[in-house]
Amino acid sequence: MRNYWLCLAALLAIATSLQADDWPQWRGENRDGVWREDRVLKKFPAEGPEVVWRAPIGAGYSGPTVAAGKVYVTDRLVEPKQIERVHCFDERSGEKLWSHEYDCPYVGVGYQAGPRASVTVDRGSAFALGTMGNLICFDAASGQILWQRDLNADFKIRMPAWGIAAAPLVYRDRVIVQIGGSEGACIVALNSKTGEEEWRALNDRAGYSAPILIQQAGEDVVVCWTGDSVAGLNPKNGGLFWRVPWSPKNMPIGISTPVVQGDRLFVTSFYDGSLMLKLNQREPTAEKLWLRVGPSERDTDALQSIISTPVFTPDAIYGCDSHGELRCLDPQTGDRIWTDQTATPPGRWSNIHFVQNGPLFWLFNERGELIIAELSKQGYREIDRAAIIAPTTAQLSRRGGVTWAHPAFADRSVFVRNDDEIVCVSLKR
Repeated sequence: MRNYWLCLAALLAIATSLQADDWPQWRGENRDGVWREDRVLKKFPAEGPEVVWRAPIGAGYSGPTVAAGKVYVTDRLVEPKQIERVHCFDERSGEKLWSHEYDCPYVGVGYQAGPRASVTVDRGSAFALGTMGNLICFDAASGQILWQRDLNADFKIRMPAWGIAAAPLVYRDRVIVQIGGSEGACIVALNSKTGEEEWRALNDRAGYSAPILIQQAGEDVVVCWTGDSVAGLNPKNGGLFWRVPWSPKNMPIGISTPVVQGDRLFVTSFYDGSLMLKLNQREPTAEKLWLRVGPSERDTDALQSIISTPVFTPDAIYGCDSHGELRCLDPQTGDRIWTDQTATPPGRWSNIHFVQNGPLFWLFNERGELIIAELSKQGYREIDRAAIIAPTTAQLSRRGGVTWAHPAFADRSVFVRNDDEIVCVSLKR
């Protein structure tokens, strides 16, 4: 009997260690760009990583998400009419399980390749937010529409130049979106079961940055980087804990997600530089520690990112600058420690998405290459790289196209998309 229980315990330990993780929302389970699975590759096979499946889709900037054995992604078609679509695929086989389309002419929006916001999956519901403000709540398994809102009509959105981009954040029974609505509705919380408004906050213009949930001074705080400020809100009622004004000198352009390390919060903007905030842990307030910005986005020793969200470790910040330079900053001062120009080709808005897995970092660059690397204050050390998807030109027609959508890491695989297809590539060791 003792041997039986020992064997059972061993089997349970193995089963637990083999449990596959999901990637149910923007930048993973906690929106922190951390992939927590083990037993993954440390170096690619000589022939390259295995492609498990491919499926055709249309164009779009939105990264895939993965939950409960399903993969979600959105796209856009323009012929014979302009529509946005939401797709659900089987995670293991790539079989399309369901799809929904709706009319969606783009009006007054630049960069028209398709939806920007990743689908958010929470407790059996999938929330898809389109470029013009169409928010649809689906039953995640069947694709049945549970409720939908035309947020542009309902909240009189002051439409940003590139449309609505920030992925919805679910907090308990609320789904929180950044839309730049009129009459104090920059940030809006809707009931996740009914779609009814729960609260609204801020008169700011909309930004493109996804809200995140943090813990501060014993409180849940939703951090929102809008077109005019960085603010901490009470997710229960929309009350303002703190707000640090940060109006852009040209236009709202903040895309990257705020990142947090201890009591500090960092954001980076293409035109407006690097901003570090101090988060008070005795009460939920915040203050500016430093701001570093160059004479221009090209002439700067700061980190002035456009799409890429940086990595914030206890002793360094790593990010992709506005023209494709991988940079390391000192978080105490914003001083640049080093620059590397090999991870992604140089070019205006050249991009890298960073995901951490244990001591290593996985970098997905805009050429469709996945890189395994070490990042430290001593420099960038590339371990291996593999081309896993081809650049396409709908998102950006320059330099032979790009792959700007953020990948999803789940089930010891990576899920990536371009403007033609979505691909699952195995990273199992």
